[in-house]
Amino acid sequence: MTGTPNESSTGSTSPVRAQTKISVDDPKIMVNLLGAKDEILRLIERNLDSDVHVRGNEITITGDPAENATAERLFSELIELIEKGETLSVDAVRRTLRMLEENTSERPAEVLTLNILSRRGRTIRPKTLGQKKYVDAIDQNTIVFGIGPAGTGKTYLAMAKAVQALQAKQINRIILTRPAVEAGERLGFLPGTLTEKIDPYLRPLYDALHDMLDPESIPRLMAAGTIEVAPLAYMRGRTLNDAFIILDEAQNTTPEQMKMFLTRLGFGAKIVVTGDVTQIDLPGGTTSGLKIVREILRDVEDVHFAELSSSDVVRHRLVAEIVDAYARYDAVQEQQSAQSVHAVPGRAASGGRAPGRRR
Repeated sequence: MTGTPNESSTGSTSPVRAQTKISVDDPKIMVNLLGAKDEILRLIERNLDSDVHVRGNEITITGDPAENATAERLFSELIELIEKGETLSVDAVRRTLRMLEENTSERPAEVLTLNILSRRGRTIRPKTLGQKKYVDAIDQNTIVFGIGPAGTGKTYLAMAKAVQALQAKQINRIILTRPAVEAGERLGFLPGTLTEKIDPYLRPLYDALHDMLDPESIPRLMAAGTIEVAPLAYMRGRTLNDAFIILDEAQNTTPEQMKMFLTRLGFGAKIVVTGDVTQIDLPGGTTSGLKIVREILRDVEDVHFAELSSSDVVRHRLVAEIVDAYARYDAVQEQQSAQSVHAVPGRAASGGRAPGRRR
């Protein structure tokens, strides 16, 4: 790729219009860069203030010099993605645009090509800057909390890192656990053995494993104890050495359960805790262990809290919009609730009746 800036002005009172030309020598790269029926080119045009025109192997960008520089950087990142073997998608372009808008030090082409695992032609990698920082935190810390809404890849990426560590022989086993919130009275009405009753709560972990390992190897690894999938209650009283331990759905732990789990950490082990504090299923009035653990461990070295947001959602575009809509709704409800408390007349500060005549 070669870029050539060329500035021109139509008058002293008119804004300067610059022109930059980018030559793409490989026709295959150009075809990928434009997308099927030029869908990627149209997306780029909608998101840039500069005018973009393509003719043959040349891209011409015309507009404000600063906007042209952003456009040139975008094309540079996208071309590098293609050169690294990526088939460009609309989602990849949107994520690249978002990272450029955030003006981060991380380059989109580096973030979107960080391979964690590859199996049968499918590669697992971070797809947003937040996910990249989360994956880096797992590499650099012994205990990591991945906190964020549904669809941000918290558990999936943690499991990919666990399988990667197992394959690299950095650990000897993987332990995946979830609190079985319904393991009390209501679960008792379900048919089957205890294992059959609890299994649905662990099924998402099994599904992710099948994406990352050959399905025929999973029963063998589980029989050998190399991979263990179990309810959180099964962790009590154990010390877990040389293991990669993932606690999923941690918003449904009590403070006591969270303490119990974290103190299972043994030598050569790593812990990743994932959860969404906006989706707590604990009985009313029960405090979530995930909501208070940051306050408790905020000054402890080698413990990291990774915050993921709606901008890190990698499911359908609507999932991010749904997450944001619920966040706005919750904020309004909390504000109205606070206003109604202050507006109640005739109450003493203690919450009792206003003082009146004795009878």
